[in-house]
Amino acid sequence: MARSDPHRPISPPPATGALAEDLPAYVSNGVIGLRVRDVPLVPGMAIVSGFVGEHHERHVEAAVAAPYPLGGDIALDGVWASEVMGGFEPVDQSYDFETAELTTRFRVRLPAGRAEVEVVTFASRSHSTVVCQEVQVTLDQACELTFRARVDPAGVRGSMAERRLDTPGETPPVCDGAILWRSEGGLGACGIALATTAAPEAERTQEPWDETGPLSTTYRLKARAGRHRFRQMASLVPDVLHHQPHRQAVRLLAAATENGFDALRRLNHEAWADLWKGRIRLVGAGERWQGIADAAFFYLNASVHPSSPSSTSIFGLATWTNYHYYFGHVMWDVDAFAIPPLTLLQPQAARAMLDFRVRGVPAARNNAKMAGRAGLKFPWEAGSAHGEEAAPGGATAAAREDHVSLHVARAFALYADASGDDRFLREAAWPVLSGVADWVVDRASVDGDRFVFRDIGGPAERIETADNDALTILAATVVLRRAIDMARMIGLEAPAKWSEVLEGLRPTLRDDGAIADHDGYRVTEEKAATPGALMGIFPYWAEMESDTRDTTLRFYVDQWRGYVGSPMLAALYGVWAAWLGDRALALKLQEEGFALYQHGRFLQTLEYRLDKAGGVAAGPFFANIGGFVTGLLLGLPALRIDDGDPRHWARRDVVLPQGWDVIECDRLWIRGAPWRLRARHGETAVLEPI
Repeated sequence: MARSDPHRPISPPPATGALAEDLPAYVSNGVIGLRVRDVPLVPGMAIVSGFVGEHHERHVEAAVAAPYPLGGDIALDGVWASEVMGGFEPVDQSYDFETAELTTRFRVRLPAGRAEVEVVTFASRSHSTVVCQEVQVTLDQACELTFRARVDPAGVRGSMAERRLDTPGETPPVCDGAILWRSEGGLGACGIALATTAAPEAERTQEPWDETGPLSTTYRLKARAGRHRFRQMASLVPDVLHHQPHRQAVRLLAAATENGFDALRRLNHEAWADLWKGRIRLVGAGERWQGIADAAFFYLNASVHPSSPSSTSIFGLATWTNYHYYFGHVMWDVDAFAIPPLTLLQPQAARAMLDFRVRGVPAARNNAKMAGRAGLKFPWEAGSAHGEEAAPGGATAAAREDHVSLHVARAFALYADASGDDRFLREAAWPVLSGVADWVVDRASVDGDRFVFRDIGGPAERIETADNDALTILAATVVLRRAIDMARMIGLEAPAKWSEVLEGLRPTLRDDGAIADHDGYRVTEEKAATPGALMGIFPYWAEMESDTRDTTLRFYVDQWRGYVGSPMLAALYGVWAAWLGDRALALKLQEEGFALYQHGRFLQTLEYRLDKAGGVAAGPFFANIGGFVTGLLLGLPALRIDDGDPRHWARRDVVLPQGWDVIECDRLWIRGAPWRLRARHGETAVLEPI
């Protein structure tokens, strides 16, 4: 793209030297996620959507690492760099967000000489089970150069069920070989197939006798001084997509190699060029803020794919060795914060995420039954294989955080409204909304002239339960109202109980007119600053009097210092301040609530701000990222998605943070067609079809 192209993102600055305390780079296409080290040939970690095992400590279903598919080693005159202290010397690493390519440079220092190495790594969006890597080795003098590509299970929990270099019934083999890897606890399996290429003069060898060892291919050549190129491609298939994942990995890799590395690279560039047509431009905000927005857009879109079988976790497909990453479970944060913007930016991927919830409907129904309730109760932490509850230990949150199902139902309603897909509404959205509505009316109890929720948890996740959590009540009214409307749209009569409970659900008000977080709320209590009630205002647009809305906004926004640093809702403070008309505070809270969460290599957004909470850096965290992007696309422009004309989704004049003039997006997908958004400060946002 040309430099003047408005759809060209700002990539983060290169990282120099060794990784140190930073998180490794995260490369993903939404089906496969790689943690790539500062020397990419040293195995990082690989997560495959839907591949699960039993967690070694907590013994619950968890997303587990597969053998790293793009490992390797380099030898000069027979001496391997991996076996020499300081044999690999990291130089720098750069991440091109425009093409989703990670480029790493490092040196090999050995007695026989020195080599400069450049590695390009990417995850293919056109061939979603395939990851690719090109290794270019530049020698300072002639020597015997050996390159080894390796899929190495060393250090990965699980067992080798099959390893073979041949392709049954075919000569020659269609690839370098394949393995079938079974996870610990036998809960899942992953097939990995490898293909490599090198110069024709290179001598190629493998180790057919090592039945449980690495899958590797070695190239050796008498090399001149100068540049030499090696390429690796691997296909990773989870057993949730195929019952013989190793055989299917071979098939899919064969299709990829038939296209060739260069074609896959070109197709990946084209796929990302298409995604970047939805780039969110912050006119007047400056290059730093635009770079922050581009990073959020990139990580959000990189972590989802229409081919993903198991949605995505609140860390996408990222994990690392020093943190649990919530075991890769699918949690309500994804439905609440990631699906809304993705519905507009990448609707096929959003649909795949909702398809995972559809697959989990039987588990949600069983979950409700085990709690003695009617309808659907979606899990607190859903395992990615079957959508069942997978929270570790006693899982007290799973029992009391009853707002989870409401976020799932709302995501279905929002997608139905934005897509205009009548078949989706009838076959997917209606079963979920009606099931959750049945659960709501069963969970609510009568108290005088109102309905209430007793002994419930809210987004603060306090130790003690409370009555009438504000977010739960407000979200329940949104879901019930939409379920009643949906029944009418498909020609059904909603149960009278739905309307009865809807009319009787009211949040508790404080004496000053603000919505109390729960009955008996005190500003001195544990996690009192948690702005759960504000989530009912935006992004949920719960119906209430304007005085109640504004008083509630002011009450909780004034307490921002007590919450910022925590995950999830902090990313929305800038929107809430803007809705109060305070541009200076909106800018400050965009900084405090999101920008300062970005940390380390390549602007990965962390779960917690390290300067506030300390602890382990864990990211990229999609509740924060999704909340920020939701704010840019829907909150600051004040767009309320419904089943009406999108030209009328804007509900109030735009107030932008100090210095920001316009938010622009040249392509949002609405009702199956591209639309353009222009939200100028002081005016009503304009949505128009292209």
